[in-house]
Amino acid sequence: MALVNELARNPLRDLEWAVCERFAESRSWISRNVLTRQPLGSIILIDRWYPSEAAFRHTIPFAEILQLNLERSVRVPDLHVGVITAPDISWARATARSRGLGGTVIQKYAEHVACTEMFERAIVGQGWVLCRNEGAIEEAVKQVVAEIHKLTER
Repeated sequence: MALVNELARNPLRDLEWAVCERFAESRSWISRNVLTRQPLGSIILIDRWYPSEAAFRHTIPFAEILQLNLERSVRVPDLHVGVITAPDISWARATARSRGLGGTVIQKYAEHVACTEMFERAIVGQGWVLCRNEGAIEEAVKQVVAEIHKLTER
């Protein structure tokens, strides 16, 4: 986290690339040492896998981040689900939490809007499942379960 905090204070391309490399190395370790030990047929939910980079990086194109992860043999999920909430709703939810925003990457509403838009473009551009999170949680769960069923029917 020290590197992420430094990047937040000093947003330089070299620092951002170092953050991407560090995350890719961590994902590679998880791919080799954790995911390989899971029972066959398991459903493994992972947050902050490389698709998250599409939202939080400002100077490194997502295609380069994706390539970096693939070069390090980061496991490619069978199903990518990008969860998007309208920026005004998610900002209101975040600021209403008892801990507030709490993050180091996004501090301003305009940054939040830009990150949401970048992430949504990546989801659509990569052909991932886009799951909207403005309504009832049950609707989002139904959508994700339906996508899992599609995988098991193959």
